[in-house]
Amino acid sequence: MSTQPHPSQRVLRPTFPIMQQPQALWHLENIDVTHLLCPTKLGDEAKMAGHMRPMYKKGEQVYVPSDLSDRIFFINEGRIKISVMNDEGKEITKVILGRGEVFGELALLGEERRHDIATALEDTTVCVVTLDELRGLMRERSDLNLFFMKMFGARQLEMERRLESLVFRDSRSRIVEFLLHLAKTKGQRVGFEWVVRNFITHQEIANLTATSRQTVTTTLNDLRFKKLLTFNRSRLLIRDLDKLEAELRN
Repeated sequence: MSTQPHPSQRVLRPTFPIMQQPQALWHLENIDVTHLLCPTKLGDEAKMAGHMRPMYKKGEQVYVPSDLSDRIFFINEGRIKISVMNDEGKEITKVILGRGEVFGELALLGEERRHDIATALEDTTVCVVTLDELRGLMRERSDLNLFFMKMFGARQLEMERRLESLVFRDSRSRIVEFLLHLAKTKGQRVGFEWVVRNFITHQEIANLTATSRQTVTTTLNDLRFKKLLTFNRSRLLIRDLDKLEAELRN
């Protein structure tokens, strides 16, 4: 007698390389979140009804403060910036999310109106699941509950890490630490080097590290002069991760 599980009981794995996005939230428990939140292969129009697939152009806002918080978004392609505005009107970047990641999840915690801004950093397609539909899925799939628990925990730890960096490190060290974290969570190892594709702008790094654009540019140029990294608009290449980490101790 076959011991293979029924197809409906199998935990499906993502179909695109984990290596390129080692911290993307869809693979935390090997749950096929792509299949659940973006069921493009179902071939059933009725099942697709609640899974709209809008395209947001670069610079377009997905939602703004005071918008109704009644749906969850899954990034199919592209990148989304989550930010807030302070009392002086300055934008503060909270996180930049990419392919396979979820945003708008605070609706699950009882948020009735959005308090932050979601903006497309490039042309981006998302799948949208209504809050009611997601709750229904979570009642049927206990592994989906675990997925969101892991996601909330991971994001809380990331916020604590950034807060500690802000309190205990100077501007240059915060930028170096950010680059290290970026390589380890979004990068791909190639031999002894680490490559981060779709490198963000100097201004976005400044927003994420609470520094200035000029400080970011000066720091990056200094690290390039030391031959620790190279960069352009499309990628960051860290030549020696250990030596870059040593910069934090200097």
